[in-house]
Amino acid sequence: MKAGRWSIYVGAMAIVQLLTACSGQPTGNQGTAQTAEVRNTAAPVADGKLVVAFGDSLYAGYGVAQNESFPFRLEQALKAGGLAVQVHNAGVSGETSLGGMQRLAFTLDGLPRKPDLLLLDLGGNDMLRGLPPEDSEKNLRAILDQLKQRHIPVLLTGMMAAPNMGKDYGAKFDAIYPRLAKDYDLPLYPFFLDGVIGDPKLMQADSIHPNPAGVTIIVGKIAPMVAGLLKDA
Repeated sequence: MKAGRWSIYVGAMAIVQLLTACSGQPTGNQGTAQTAEVRNTAAPVADGKLVVAFGDSLYAGYGVAQNESFPFRLEQALKAGGLAVQVHNAGVSGETSLGGMQRLAFTLDGLPRKPDLLLLDLGGNDMLRGLPPEDSEKNLRAILDQLKQRHIPVLLTGMMAAPNMGKDYGAKFDAIYPRLAKDYDLPLYPFFLDGVIGDPKLMQADSIHPNPAGVTIIVGKIAPMVAGLLKDA
């Protein structure tokens, strides 16, 4: 990512923290997760693949209509490529890695069957709140351990720390996702917002969540990876 594109990202940090704190969105306990995901209840999948997008607001579709969200657009792209697939939106705005760990079993147990693939996007809110990277990694490892026990394949979509978090924090945080991918032998999309952050034509007014045009760009980058993993499954 070019250094210049981080300036808007850094400037948006305080705003995003306020949005997260004041949004009233669930933060991961089982009861609120149930409320958040009721609109995403998956219909039975008779044929084809089931993909779960498990993460925070970037998956949930913060600030866009549900038919403009990443999971919805991803499903459209995969179907356009000839795949019979359903992408279940299990994103919760404001979610931390701890919250995700706490609601993972609840989410998976509520599905009609075991997913063929789970996309994991958590940790960004940990970084925005300045939580210790060591704790974020511990929680993400607990999530991946659960998924491994259930024999659910994973595509990890990573996040990067903003420069104003400091070099030491950034180095520790940015190393989490490549290390997890290596340790768990997982495919990794290094930075979910790559190619869109910093471009006002692709971002919402808060400068950190993609608008529908930005979502389309992200889907265009990630869909081929997902398609390849599903075809190999």
